Amino acid sequence: MSTQTTRRRVGALALTLATACMTALPAYSQDQVPKQQRASKQENIGVTTGFAVGAAAAGPVGAVIGAAAGAWLGDRYHKQATASSTLAADLSKTEAERTRLAQSVAQLNGSLTETKARGAQLDQTLKLTDELQTDVSFRTNEASISAQAMAPLLKLGALAAAMPDVKVRVAGYADPRGSDALNDALSQHRAQAVAAVLAGAGLSQDRLIVEAHGKCESTSTPGDLDGYAFDRRVTVRLERPGADEVARRD
Repeated sequence: MSTQTTRRRVGALALTLATACMTALPAYSQDQVPKQQRASKQENIGVTTGFAVGAAAAGPVGAVIGAAAGAWLGDRYHKQATASSTLAADLSKTEAERTRLAQSVAQLNGSLTETKARGAQLDQTLKLTDELQTDVSFRTNEASISAQAMAPLLKLGALAAAMPDVKVRVAGYADPRGSDALNDALSQHRAQAVAAVLAGAGLSQDRLIVEAHGKCESTSTPGDLDGYAFDRRVTVRLERPGADEVARRD
């Protein structure tokens, strides 16, 4: 066997042993360092591949250079893959946040639309009640409010209190029997009693218009006791400034 042949076999054997050692080395070293500092799979493959290719091309020096180049390329590929994965995760989170934000905006728009619709419905209801009115009846020479009339007045007062642009006109009346002075005072007391109930429901005093008309607007025939019952009343009207129509409610 010639010396050249022997050198070739020895070189090939050394290359095989070195390659095996380089392959086993990363796996062994992974157990000796913290997880955060371990080489990536791509880096290990790059070291092994670079070592083998470098050794085959330029001997021991080429093996060292190839291993270093392979490690650098493998590490770079690993970092790029990690950055790409992190970016994809961030984009996924951003998309999820955008979706939640869009849902919140949609819910807010729905609430605003519903509120506007309720406001429009309330305004329309107020217009449609123009043909109705709240009349509180009284007994002869009395200004006390009956229990039956109390509940509708409280509801009307709460409704008016919730509408800041509405004023409430409270007008008191009396039947034609008795003097003008007596009926003027009686109609005033009746109107004030009704206004007190409305105020108790939350309506401020500055939004109440209290009037006393006495017997001047009575339309009853003299001696008509049934007609007199309609004269002894207080009328409550909801009025909006600038509106041509007056809204009334039972």
